[in-house]
Amino acid sequence: MTTRPDAVIGLDPEGARRAVDRGALLLDVREDDEWAEGHAPGAVHLPMGQLAGRIDEVPTERTVVCVCRVGGRSMAVANDLAAAGYDVRNLDGGMLAWELAGLPVVNSGADPGRII
Repeated sequence: MTTRPDAVIGLDPEGARRAVDRGALLLDVREDDEWAEGHAPGAVHLPMGQLAGRIDEVPTERTVVCVCRVGGRSMAVANDLAAAGYDVRNLDGGMLAWELAGLPVVNSGADPGRII
């Protein structure tokens, strides 16, 4: 079943973590500087502005959980992916909610990171 763009499911941080634990791809669509300061371990970085030219890098056989800083950019990407036939979710509240929930954040050096 294909998810309609207006029906992208939102997940709280724990729901997103559980989806990733079950094999979903956590797709971080923030800018390079945001990613470098802090991101979820194991997330894949693909800035929103590069999606159109790199969509073939997003696997079609896995659920994709999109994330940005607060959830707006990632919802736009999730809508685009859903329209293209992807099984996609959005992390409501973004990386700020992830960090606030006490989930791990690392920087580009795999040290503790922070969300900017």
